[in-house]
Amino acid sequence: MNNRLMFICLIATFVISGITHYAGMNNTVQFIASCVAILFVAGFLGKATENVAHYAGERIGGFLNATFGNAAELIISIILIKEAANGNPQLFDMVKASITGSIIGNMLLVLGLSLLLGGIKYKTQSFNPVLATYNASLMQLSVVALFIPAMFAYSLNDRKTEQLSLTVAAILIVCYLLWLYFSMVTHKDQVTEVKGANGKAEWSRGLSIIFLIAATVMVAFVSEWLVGTLEEISHRFGLSELFIGAFVIAIIGNAAEHSAAVMLALKNKIGASVEIAIGSSLQIALFVAPVLVFISFFMGEPMNIVFTLHELLAIAVAVIIAVAISRDGSTSWYEGVLLIAVYLILGIAFFLL
Repeated sequence: MNNRLMFICLIATFVISGITHYAGMNNTVQFIASCVAILFVAGFLGKATENVAHYAGERIGGFLNATFGNAAELIISIILIKEAANGNPQLFDMVKASITGSIIGNMLLVLGLSLLLGGIKYKTQSFNPVLATYNASLMQLSVVALFIPAMFAYSLNDRKTEQLSLTVAAILIVCYLLWLYFSMVTHKDQVTEVKGANGKAEWSRGLSIIFLIAATVMVAFVSEWLVGTLEEISHRFGLSELFIGAFVIAIIGNAAEHSAAVMLALKNKIGASVEIAIGSSLQIALFVAPVLVFISFFMGEPMNIVFTLHELLAIAVAVIIAVAISRDGSTSWYEGVLLIAVYLILGIAFFLL
């Protein structure tokens, strides 16, 4: 899609979504319009991030792709937390489900599509095995950090569960910040991918930054419009909050990662694709989820970090297969098939739950 057509679709879908919201149209119509709009906005956000990344450098570029790729997810979650704090606490379950969906969606669907499509074009693709090893360790940390509060919560009262959640959240944030320092400063030579993964910038530095800010603002508006329809959509179509959060919100919110990771894989830059997919999952588990715990605390209605057994199982399964496939630093299209198969199995299970 060329830039002119992309801008036309972006503005048109954004305006239509706004009209359906402010005109108070049927919630199903609003939901569909918001979903379509956020797909285009997320794609625009991903493109703007890619251009900024070209000027910022490779390692920072991968970090920016993951960070701004998660912007839609983060904003949707913050809006849900705000609604939960205003007397709708069951929305916390949807927030946790969306966190689960983002983690497994990036590890299984985004990475799976990248390996599949990139592997069809190139028989074998390779990336930095040292970075893969560190990513595997961090993914395992995320499973342990989410597993422990869930197990101990059964023996703790609400006050102590809240204290445990805040403590774990603080530790995870520190670990993630130290990982950024480790990977971007002290050991950046070990984890840097082959040069040129960011490609050629289509926009100037200033224009890229302006578009990045504009895209983030648009994501905030469309996310708020989308959240306002979720509860009625859930009831109308008999979908659980768990499925809505883990698959609907996660797939829509991760549109930027999908497009960026797959396009890089098709250019034989699988290292950059893995960095976006795995890096995004790690950011959600080690930074975004803990930050949301603190945000809810300051809003006066604390959200704990206790996930359900089904969510923990889904995350653990995703981590196990993602680690097994990516740890050797070499991929093929069939490994992409395996990741997508696991994602489909989990999706069916969550739908029937």
